[in-house]
Amino acid sequence: MYQFFTDLPVWKVANDISVEVFKISSLLPTQEDYGLTSQIRRSSNSIGANIAEGFGRKHKKDKMNFYIYSRGSAYETIHHLIYGSKVGYFEEQKVKNLIRKLEELIYEINKVIKTVESWKSKS
Repeated sequence: MYQFFTDLPVWKVANDISVEVFKISSLLPTQEDYGLTSQIRRSSNSIGANIAEGFGRKHKKDKMNFYIYSRGSAYETIHHLIYGSKVGYFEEQKVKNLIRKLEELIYEINKVIKTVESWKSKS
């Protein structure tokens, strides 16, 4: 059993991805500071933040909701990466690598969701 959210493998991967996204978004033009830069950083950081919040919740439904939010933020981040690549802001290979990592993370988040779904609880 994990003692703290930072012990969770899915949180570790999510955190690594958000750091990578921060680094590639630091190369965006300043006119994107309140646009794509802000959006992609928030969505990528929300993946791990929602995993952490779900970990801290007591009731099954609460946990499930935050893990589902985390998955949604992963998909949102993929969207921002695709958009950034199409408008020429991001290198295509870096985007492909990040999307692959995000797809693997989504798979792992889905496993966490299925595990929580299988718990018998009164909540």
